[in-house]
Amino acid sequence: MRIVLVGPPGAGKGTQAAFLAKNLSIPHISTGDLFRANISQQTELGKLAKSYMDAGNLVPDEVTIAMAKDRMEQPDAEGGFLLDGFPRNVSQAEALDEVLQTERMKLDAVLDLEVPEEEVVKRIAGRRICRKDSSHVFHATYSPPKEDGVCDVCGGQLYQRDDDTEETVRTRLEVYHTQTEPIIDYYKAQGLVVTISALGKVDEVTARAMDALRRDEDGK
Repeated sequence: MRIVLVGPPGAGKGTQAAFLAKNLSIPHISTGDLFRANISQQTELGKLAKSYMDAGNLVPDEVTIAMAKDRMEQPDAEGGFLLDGFPRNVSQAEALDEVLQTERMKLDAVLDLEVPEEEVVKRIAGRRICRKDSSHVFHATYSPPKEDGVCDVCGGQLYQRDDDTEETVRTRLEVYHTQTEPIIDYYKAQGLVVTISALGKVDEVTARAMDALRRDEDGK
């Protein structure tokens, strides 16, 4: 299957993408990984992207699209792929359609992870990270530390990242509504959107997504 994963920040896209890709035996292609791989391998696209980033500018769509195209053409993606973080806007979605048409491929589904806005704010604004080891993550509501402000694992100080404050989260949501959400209507017009609730435990959401994708595939 060839799938695009969409949803607001805090919907758990990265977590679900990893589980779904494993269950479907297809590669998980995220824009973050694409940039890191191209930059670390010093590919021409990586050097180009880095030049924009070093200058404090956004990487142009055409560079991101070229990276995605190159990755989708790798042997492990012949049987399908799951795109996470791309496309981010309608112009990228249109460019992706052109690439797929050229390669005689098509998307099978666009999986939309739906989460109420206040839940997104609660999820992200409640995160607390350990200063000693950033892999130690707690949540003020869902997984609080035994002692307030102290990491259970190593005793390090817990803090809230600047981009996890409620004000920042609401700004990120506004960007999502303005730039990314319109691609849902774009893909709805093609009959590709499968919407599921991203509320609940991780394995419950994964099972819900797999069931929805199977029903969608059977329906086609």
